[in-house]
Amino acid sequence: MNITLENIDALNAVVKVDIEKKDYSDKVEKILSDYRKTANIPGFRKGHVPMVMVKKQYGKAVLVDEVNKLLQDALNKYLTEEKLDVLGNPLPKPQDDLDWNSDTFTFEFELGLSPEFEVKLKGKKAITHYNIVADKKMIDDQIKNIQKQYGKLVSQKVVDKDSEIVGVFKNEDREIENTVTLTLDKFKSKGTEKKFIGAKVGDVIELKTKGLYNDDHDLMHALKVSHDDAHGLDINVSFTINEINKRELADLDQELFDKLFGKDVVKSVTELKTKIKEDAEKQFVQQSDQKLLNDVTEHLVESTKFELPAGFLQKWIQNSGEQPLDENQAKEEYEKSEKGLRYQLIEGKLMQDNDIKVDFEDVKESAKAMIKVQMAQFGQMNPSDKELEDITARVLSNQDEVRRISEQVVSQKLLSLYKEKANIKVKEITYENFIKEVYGDKK
Repeated sequence: MNITLENIDALNAVVKVDIEKKDYSDKVEKILSDYRKTANIPGFRKGHVPMVMVKKQYGKAVLVDEVNKLLQDALNKYLTEEKLDVLGNPLPKPQDDLDWNSDTFTFEFELGLSPEFEVKLKGKKAITHYNIVADKKMIDDQIKNIQKQYGKLVSQKVVDKDSEIVGVFKNEDREIENTVTLTLDKFKSKGTEKKFIGAKVGDVIELKTKGLYNDDHDLMHALKVSHDDAHGLDINVSFTINEINKRELADLDQELFDKLFGKDVVKSVTELKTKIKEDAEKQFVQQSDQKLLNDVTEHLVESTKFELPAGFLQKWIQNSGEQPLDENQAKEEYEKSEKGLRYQLIEGKLMQDNDIKVDFEDVKESAKAMIKVQMAQFGQMNPSDKELEDITARVLSNQDEVRRISEQVVSQKLLSLYKEKANIKVKEITYENFIKEVYGDKK
């Protein structure tokens, strides 16, 4: 067997595999001899079928199968030994005139080669890493929410601006009839609020759905309609008041603190505020880090310039799926996936250059940490080592979970690298302003 490589250019090559009779003949003969021992051919006893008849009936199929196995094994071994960094898989060149009666065979495969490039983490423009803090307003609002949640309902005769109102939304034409509990602060218009103030149990209030709530998702839940129906819905609905309550705020005392955090963990309002601030800011770290990861990824894809073997990759996409695609479909799929492919190559280069590796112990420890957090959410604060090991083993028996956790570990290691080596500036910001700056209109 002889394998040669011809470089077409820096990104494309053709590998040629020549297979001779001596490469496959012994294997083919052995398989046909085994077939002869078990072949059932009318007129002959089992094991006494002439070899010429066995070859006539099975010879070509066995030859094709063995040559293809030999070809794939040799090609994979060659790519590994020569350390060829290929994209996609080798594409066989069509051979409509292949003569299987010949003793020697030649096969050619197109290769798409990975480009050579450098990744520069420290760009000229600094990337913002947000340090999200819980401000006084957020902490006070959270305390008020806790007091409401653990407070008690007191019945009222008439609605005021702080009432919790239980009632039924109706619209016969749209077959809407849904019982909800609502508060007036969710409504968009002060005019809507005025319709409720002073109302009593049994009163029916007529409303228009268009612009009723600040958030259309609240309308979706209030009327129990689909997400698509809720957006832009413009109909009349009635609301019949069944109950009017006011929530008395819970006292900020030791009994409440123990309910929230366990006995004597928090002993004063000052400690409560500190605890709320700490817990909130721990949650913010994940959002801040994810934002940084996204921004550095975007920066690297935009700033790291290299060519790809686009023609080869489109051809590979066209032929690699269960159903072949036409050229336009393949081009469209390539354009969708190009950015992701570029980042995969950049990520691989970063991991190689910075000796970043992910082994099974990394995945196992990450899985354990994730499981401990989940168990703590259900009140299991101190699971035994055996219990933790057993659950971890079950999780890691699922290959999809292993892949998902491995990707998370890679992201965390890359995030640490970015924090150490990228051009990053830290910006302290409240959560409310973070949401406005990152997801809202920047003013």
